[in-house]
Amino acid sequence: MNKMGLEEYKGVYVFAQQVDNELSGIAFELLGKAKELAADLSTDVTAVLIGSGVKGLTDQLAEYGADKVIVVDDPELKDYRTEPYAHALSSVINEYKPEIVLVGATAIGRDLGPRVSARVATGLTADCTVLEIGDFPINPIPNQEQKHNQLLMTRPAFGGNTIATIACPDNRPQMATVRPGVMQKIEPVAGAKAEVIEYNPGFTPDNKYVEILEIVKEVSDVVDIMDAKILVSGGRGMGSKENFKMLQDLADVIGGTVSCSRAVVDNGWMPKEMQVGQTGKTVRPNVYFAIGISGAIQHTAGMEESDIIVAINKDDTAPIFDVADYGIVGDLNKIVPKLTEALKTVVK
Repeated sequence: MNKMGLEEYKGVYVFAQQVDNELSGIAFELLGKAKELAADLSTDVTAVLIGSGVKGLTDQLAEYGADKVIVVDDPELKDYRTEPYAHALSSVINEYKPEIVLVGATAIGRDLGPRVSARVATGLTADCTVLEIGDFPINPIPNQEQKHNQLLMTRPAFGGNTIATIACPDNRPQMATVRPGVMQKIEPVAGAKAEVIEYNPGFTPDNKYVEILEIVKEVSDVVDIMDAKILVSGGRGMGSKENFKMLQDLADVIGGTVSCSRAVVDNGWMPKEMQVGQTGKTVRPNVYFAIGISGAIQHTAGMEESDIIVAINKDDTAPIFDVADYGIVGDLNKIVPKLTEALKTVVK
């Protein structure tokens, strides 16, 4: 791409993930962020909707902030497959030239994002936690041009021990993937409409298209911890799988959901979908109880946006107390049952 052509690229685009003709929550979260970025750039927001028979989802995308929706609708796109989806999204980018493309860091997005960025010859910053428009380099450097209106993409690096801010000044689009739960969706605007553009680059099933023989849906009655308003989270300090009964009792009294840290999953005490943190889920409940959790940066990265954090740990130097609003130093085996009993008298 020649440098002269960069100004041709306009608009903030979001890959609007859908599965079984139902939009994923990440699509709305990315639209919320895209609206902020587009406002700073005085441009508009476009959702890219890829699937088969998905045109009925355009109004929902409009209500959550899309000014335009580009629909790529083809029977080959019924279920997610790498090759046809990568062809669809990269064709949209080459045709419409967006300045910014945001993709969710879901199982689908982590597969799709890097392939598309390679096809359109641009960079991709993965797992971003902050996205903003600004200057690059951030601080002017003598004899180097400082470019304005760049997408500054911030992400944890080196296992979360440092934060890196990355830009892509010489190529377009600027691409980033974002974890679910990090950005906030807007309040939907009922009745909002978007300009709908139908685009189909044509699909040729050839030897590169995998054939899906069977889709097995695991029946899960597990509640999604990302939706919980109150989380009672246990860590290695719980000591055993059996001790999680204590957390369940506390959660039952206050209408909460039990979650955990990575150590708990590694020990086989709780399933992976209950894990909070950098390799788990990012959560923002109203109240987060961190019980027997030391508070490694990989864990706090996933819960520090909670409104109120209550930590219970026997180690008064545990880093969890640095992010906690309320801290109790002591033996969780004594504190948690007492707390549960006390709450029973208050919560009717």
